[in-house]
Amino acid sequence: MPDPTDTKADVMRTKSPAPPRAAARGGPAAGPPARERAEARRGGAEARQRRRRETLAGYLFLSPWCLGMLLLTLGPMLASLYLSFTDYDLFNAPRWTGLANYRDMFDDPRWLASVGVTLKYVLIATPLKLAAALGVALLLARPRAGQGFYRSAFYAPSLIGASVSIGIVWRAIFQDDAVVDQSLSLFGLEIGGWVGDPDWAIYTLVALAAWQFGAPMVIFLAGLKQVPRELYEAAEVDGAGPWRRFRSVTLPMISPVVFFNLLLETIHSFQVFTSAYVVSNGSGGPADSTLFYTLYLYEKGFREFRMGYASAMAWMLLLGVGLVTLVLFRTQRGWVHYEGEGAGPR
Repeated sequence: MPDPTDTKADVMRTKSPAPPRAAARGGPAAGPPARERAEARRGGAEARQRRRRETLAGYLFLSPWCLGMLLLTLGPMLASLYLSFTDYDLFNAPRWTGLANYRDMFDDPRWLASVGVTLKYVLIATPLKLAAALGVALLLARPRAGQGFYRSAFYAPSLIGASVSIGIVWRAIFQDDAVVDQSLSLFGLEIGGWVGDPDWAIYTLVALAAWQFGAPMVIFLAGLKQVPRELYEAAEVDGAGPWRRFRSVTLPMISPVVFFNLLLETIHSFQVFTSAYVVSNGSGGPADSTLFYTLYLYEKGFREFRMGYASAMAWMLLLGVGLVTLVLFRTQRGWVHYEGEGAGPR
């Protein structure tokens, strides 16, 4: 009688496929056919060539920006850094003087006056401009007829406010017996012309800056559109009035936008030049009351031809703006609230 175990083993051997010849000899298992391997290699080579072409195209599109960055920004910056340590008048070769230009600045009373005028302008004009922008943005955020026209009308001064023509008009309306002087006289305010008064001249430029609130207004509008309506409804249910809703809902929700606008407008205020030049006829007067930092830098570089001193002033301005920016970033942790970070301040 045959052994059942032997019969089962024979059946399994009959059903099992024969092992590959290479495997039976102990070699590696047979791979894909040579044609498939060749096609895979050819496909990989084509993919590498396509990536190289795309990379080359990307660098070609970036090349104008890279050349502009090197030739028009980075190169002049490095040149001005070198010139800030030299005595250079545009006509003779630079003469190395070390830190003399930087030491002379702190002994220059007009440089100190320009720093004071610029800081005063930044501290007054920037908050006024942002307050006007936020106030108008709150009004325009509500649906009303002709909303597009009002947005365009309020934004227009930001497009033309920095032009020379607006500076000339602004100087004309703030002179003696001009529009502003006559209007204030109707209310019994005999101030006289603002442009010729050292106590009031800077406020003509502050008013011009506040008038150009269109750009931050548009950014505030975008931020207000992102505030969930449910938060206002919940505050109304809790009995919060308009001021409480603004302070407890609107301001915390748009605080990143407020910080963004504050940062941009502060930097922009340090760089004011055109309006100050036109209103003061390029002199910074009267009595240096409108002698902004950039205006004094221009005077040193292109009137007195002390280009080394002007370069040192430019780098001091860069350091000052960088320091102010750093302070703003440090302090924003206590009042800027970001979505997803909880109710507490950052």
